[in-house]
Amino acid sequence: MPSQQSSRHTILVVEDDLLVRMPIAEFLRDCGYTVLEAENAQEAMTLVDADGSVRLVFSDVRMPGAVDGFGLAEWLRQTHPDVQVLLTSGYNSTRRVPQDIAREARLIEKPYSQAQVARKIEHLLNA
Repeated sequence: MPSQQSSRHTILVVEDDLLVRMPIAEFLRDCGYTVLEAENAQEAMTLVDADGSVRLVFSDVRMPGAVDGFGLAEWLRQTHPDVQVLLTSGYNSTRRVPQDIAREARLIEKPYSQAQVARKIEHLLNA
């Protein structure tokens, strides 16, 4: 379970499927995190730019729009390098994971357990 420090961290959950986004966002709130939600990468970029408290973005890889999760991760790396990124995908996307993301091993495949996500987030925020 996340540490007492979790209440100081803001996480942005980016997922176009409301039935997937809502449960994980609510679970992370129950863990003590402040959670923002976006349904696509463009909305996520706007939120990150507007809210300087986002420490980690948990995003699906495949989303509607011009930018997917990999593009969002690259944008964050270039514009907000202090924001951690954790990607998830239900597709066998590991074959096309960009080299720098693959090297950092920040991908959780769907279906994931909420506990698995919480452990990975805790690890990334405390790294």
